[in-house]
Amino acid sequence: SMPSDRKINSTAACIAFMMEGCEMKKVRSNSRMYNRYFLLDPDMHWLRWEPSKKDSEKAKLEIKSIKEVRLGKKTPVLRSNGLSDQFPDECAFSIIYGDNYESLDLVASTADVVSTWVMGLRYLVSYGRHTVDIVEPSQPSQPSLRTSWIGSVFELADMEKEGYIDLFRATQIIKGLNPGMKESRIELKFKELQKAKDQYGEAINMDTFVEAYCELCTRPEIFFLLVQFSSNKEYLDSKDLMLFVDVEQGVESVTEEMCRDIVQKFEPSAKGRERGYLSIDGFTHYLLSSECHIFDPQHKRVCQDMTQPLSHYYINSSHNASLLDDHFWGSSDISSYIRALRMGCRSIEVIVWDGPDNEPVVYVGSSVASQLAFSKVLDIINQYAFESSEYPLILCLVTHCCILQQRVIAQHLKKILGDKLYLEPPNKEENYLPSPEKLKGKILLKGKKLPPSCTDPEGDVTDEEEGLEMSRRVGADEKDHLNGLGCKRLRLCRELSDLVSLCKSVQFRDFEISKREQKYWEISSFNEVDANRFANEFPEEFVCYNKRFLSRVYPTSMRIDASNMNPQDFWKCGCQIVAMNYQTPGLMMDLNLGWFRQNGNCGYVLRPAIMREEVSYFSANARDSLPGVSAQLLHIKVISGQNLPKPRGSAAKGDVVEPYIYVEIHGIPADCAEQRTKTVSQNGDNPIFDESFEFQINLPELAVLRFVVLDDDYIGDEFIGQYTIPFECLQPGYRHVPLQSLTGEFLPNTTLFVHVAITNRRGGGKAHKRGLSVKKGRKAREYTTTKTTGIKVVDELFRASTQPLREATDLRENVQNAMVSFKELCGLTPAANMKQCILTVSSWLMNSERSLKVTVDLSETYPTMEAQGPVPELLRKVLNAYDMMIQTSKTLIESADVVYAKLTQAQHSGLDFHEDLHRIGAKEGLKGRKLQKAMESYAWNITVLKGQADLLKHAKSEALDTLRQIHCAAQSCGLSKNGAASPHESAAKSERKEKKQVRELSRINIWIKQGGAVLLISYLLVLIRPDEGLPRSRILSFLVLCVHLLQLEPL
Repeated sequence: SMPSDRKINSTAACIAFMMEGCEMKKVRSNSRMYNRYFLLDPDMHWLRWEPSKKDSEKAKLEIKSIKEVRLGKKTPVLRSNGLSDQFPDECAFSIIYGDNYESLDLVASTADVVSTWVMGLRYLVSYGRHTVDIVEPSQPSQPSLRTSWIGSVFELADMEKEGYIDLFRATQIIKGLNPGMKESRIELKFKELQKAKDQYGEAINMDTFVEAYCELCTRPEIFFLLVQFSSNKEYLDSKDLMLFVDVEQGVESVTEEMCRDIVQKFEPSAKGRERGYLSIDGFTHYLLSSECHIFDPQHKRVCQDMTQPLSHYYINSSHNASLLDDHFWGSSDISSYIRALRMGCRSIEVIVWDGPDNEPVVYVGSSVASQLAFSKVLDIINQYAFESSEYPLILCLVTHCCILQQRVIAQHLKKILGDKLYLEPPNKEENYLPSPEKLKGKILLKGKKLPPSCTDPEGDVTDEEEGLEMSRRVGADEKDHLNGLGCKRLRLCRELSDLVSLCKSVQFRDFEISKREQKYWEISSFNEVDANRFANEFPEEFVCYNKRFLSRVYPTSMRIDASNMNPQDFWKCGCQIVAMNYQTPGLMMDLNLGWFRQNGNCGYVLRPAIMREEVSYFSANARDSLPGVSAQLLHIKVISGQNLPKPRGSAAKGDVVEPYIYVEIHGIPADCAEQRTKTVSQNGDNPIFDESFEFQINLPELAVLRFVVLDDDYIGDEFIGQYTIPFECLQPGYRHVPLQSLTGEFLPNTTLFVHVAITNRRGGGKAHKRGLSVKKGRKAREYTTTKTTGIKVVDELFRASTQPLREATDLRENVQNAMVSFKELCGLTPAANMKQCILTVSSWLMNSERSLKVTVDLSETYPTMEAQGPVPELLRKVLNAYDMMIQTSKTLIESADVVYAKLTQAQHSGLDFHEDLHRIGAKEGLKGRKLQKAMESYAWNITVLKGQADLLKHAKSEALDTLRQIHCAAQSCGLSKNGAASPHESAAKSERKEKKQVRELSRINIWIKQGGAVLLISYLLVLIRPDEGLPRSRILSFLVLCVHLLQLEPL
């Protein structure tokens, strides 16, 4: 295996390592593995292995016979059930060789060894014999692009032209070029190199400086990536970069001009920028830039529909906003409100008590000593309410004041907030709250309101909310309880009551009463214990309740340390306002802050469609795939870490870090999962993990991904950093993940390097959302079915949709399975896109010694792949799999609209029963739990029909996108049979052709009338060109007709 202190930072180092050789396992087709020592011949023509029962002349493989080098388990031998679980994917690779495309399957001890062999072999296959110069130059060669640039940096620093600079200056230069690198590490490297050359002292010459820079600043994982895409040795030109950005990063409509701009922006050397080359340093800068951030920049601004009712959004909410610490010892501070509002909080709590001099004060729990004047708090809220978001702010007012001071509160609210305070009475003809868009710039007061029957200047209302629990904490008398929620009577003045409009606080009794009696502008608050009980015992009812009404969930009074509840427990039920203790960092706050980043951090996130639609079925406790929602596969490869610091609270001595990473998924119960990497020993600077994980995501719209970096060598604190991101914000491809501290600050120059891929469960999906392979193993196809309601007329309707539901599933899965087969025969995972498949076939042909030619005919809507010459068995299978994929795609595209229409018609017909379903069920004798079950089955069926129709529509769109990818890839690889235009261009060309034909026929008609027979015949003969004019057969027929009409002798 590779020594731990050895670092591969050039192609020459790869070749040198291969020449030394190493032990690997050779895997045979019978799944047995044998230890062999593999090495590259000095002349770089042969790969040999020993010991072997074969003679030495047979235990070898000629480099020029290699067609392809595959990384991972991508041959039938390595994918076989007997072997697949015995070693990780990153430790396996295969060499495809010979005109029959045989495979030499190998397993190495580490991913580093695999990367070195794969890179070295790919390089030899691409560049052949002249690569000998990189190991033993026959004559002095020109310095590389990189060496020239680093040398020029040294020369600028050597202002006296003495040929050396001092150690301090040299260290500072490299530190300036790589800000995250420790100075001690740079100095140590210089001393190591000087000692190896018997040089001592503080003077650093150019050779030592260049060597130190290359060893310190070359990230091998990025170097391997560069060589994989480079067609020009150790840099990328604009076409190489275009291929990487398009195929790997999933950026659509990439142009060479865009890639030239990337070079100009990130390449440090003037020569590189001038020639349009991106060196390893420029490529590293690019991958570390915001352009390759894991977070999709589209979500950095408001990108969701903001015209839905307020109840259709999750709302970023703060609990006890005035506190800096816990409830007992925490002090109130005005800056807490500023911090919460700047972090995107849109629901903020203010707890008000009677204060001296008739001025109400704000404080929480035992923090009496740090009271805040209510008027000062309002001033701050008024100033910062819309600094980070223009959407409405809900002010949750909890009052423990006498009538006199309540009137002071009302005066302050009107005077300080002015026009921002929303005072319009609710429109009783509406059924839902206004949208965030309509309420821009408004502050909504949430609080108690006097009943309409009360005409006095003050009256009694019920206080069932957290205000009572707060009273208990400071010794107030306990009152009665109702449904587990604290309840007491309090006096409320008219002036304060009239300021409450769209967020009138009411006591929740049960779901049935709320359905009958609750008004859309009334909001209930739930203690987390009660909310959890409803979520577990009445998950469907809770979701339905939250479609129309706002729910606020607040922490139990038992959380005296101000710890946070898990917001996902309540988001999955549709609860919009989950109040968090912003002053308490940790996992729960990470989830909350990460979640609300996805819509420009505006404080509002649109809930999943399945939670908003009036008729739909969703259970908060679902532990399997959901009806009508396409499950996704998320594949995360954790490649490396950069500049990981010692945990802030660690008491361990020294700077040694032994990092490991947890990759977590938070969402509905079916999606919650976590995976752990290995521990990298004593390396926080540039640990290599190289581990892959796969997660099934059943409700992508509610899933959150979290990376947590921990230290295995710790005393006390083990937390290094974390990053939390909604699933919907992930960018595919090679991405850097910035890490945040426990309190949310970004750690400078501290990142993870990962690869992200997303696909559906069967391995389909668009190119820019790729994922990893689905598990092998065929099983009976599962069809989504409707449920029996027990209402005859309704059941007959849904029973008629059984066939189109099966047809929809068959259309989608036939295409998905055909695509998986084609990709795997190409030696790729189902995560690959069509461009990668076509590129792979193209590379086979380039490396083939046979007179073999494969072309893709793009002249028709569905491109065909044709082979000329002797076709090897593997390529024949690939061609057959391609034909099957095209045929199933064609069937899907041409049949989808009809099946989609059947499904939507069944859905709409079913919705016609919605208004009277309760009455019809009761008429047929259903009542109680049976009637409730019928209603749930009905909602399930509607959800299934809509969901399956949407999935089919999406599948058609993806199939068309696949054809587009094939078209683009065939042209860029030179496999196009006739250089046809893209599908869109073909359609336009066809339209232009038809118009041209009409014009030609018009001219012919005129000439017939004018009797210009000779001119007509001459013109028709010119037109007989299949690529431009009318089809040959039609023109000849028309010519005979014209001659007959003019009574001319046939020519």
